[in-house]
Amino acid sequence: MKSSFDGVSDPGVVRKANQDAYYIDPQGRFFIVADGMGGHAGGQEASRIATETIQSYLDKYWTSEQDSVQLLGAAFFEANQAILKDQREHPERSDMGTTAVVLVFRGQSPWVAHVGDSRLYRLRASTLEQITEDHTWVARAMRSKDLTPRQAKVHPWRHMLSQCLGREDLAQVEIHPLDVQKDDRLLLCSDGLTEEVPESNIAQLLEYPLCNKAATALVEAAKENGGRDNITVVIVAIEELVSQDS
Repeated sequence: MKSSFDGVSDPGVVRKANQDAYYIDPQGRFFIVADGMGGHAGGQEASRIATETIQSYLDKYWTSEQDSVQLLGAAFFEANQAILKDQREHPERSDMGTTAVVLVFRGQSPWVAHVGDSRLYRLRASTLEQITEDHTWVARAMRSKDLTPRQAKVHPWRHMLSQCLGREDLAQVEIHPLDVQKDDRLLLCSDGLTEEVPESNIAQLLEYPLCNKAATALVEAAKENGGRDNITVVIVAIEELVSQDS
């Protein structure tokens, strides 16, 4: 895919430390957003380790014979193992973990992989669609009809993850292909954005012509609405549909 892209990460208004991390491949091959947890130092370390490990694995094996599902699954496995190793070496960070959402443009179809509640959205013809499903207690309760969307929005357990990196019992990572068209806009973000900014407003701000202007506007909107968590956004604007094998 030929695309333009940019990203912004901000600690927000309330928190002094930023436990989010992100990475944008300079060639536009892949994009990563991670949201750490487990205290100040733990959250920062978990998101950093995950982002750096996934980046390193994708760089190293990008041209391997692995298909994209195998590549992403292995990258997430390596990240999980790296966090577990750090937990063993630093018991004070034993409860740290992180979400991760990764978008790759490789071969004929883009792919997305994620764990936790950092999200991927697609904006097409001014319509915003959430592509990933949150790995949270309330999201699971909504799918089983035990909670309504309105109840979930204010539920005290809405931030409780059912899956994250940094756990021995990590279930299979969710990986699937992504349909994209020319002029689509893709948004990877941490929940510091979605907790503060309604999706209708996110859609409007994503329409800004330049990715850096849109990213900055989204972060500023989250801060104006409270900025109670760290905020990270990465925007990818699809300009041309071409395969990207290397």
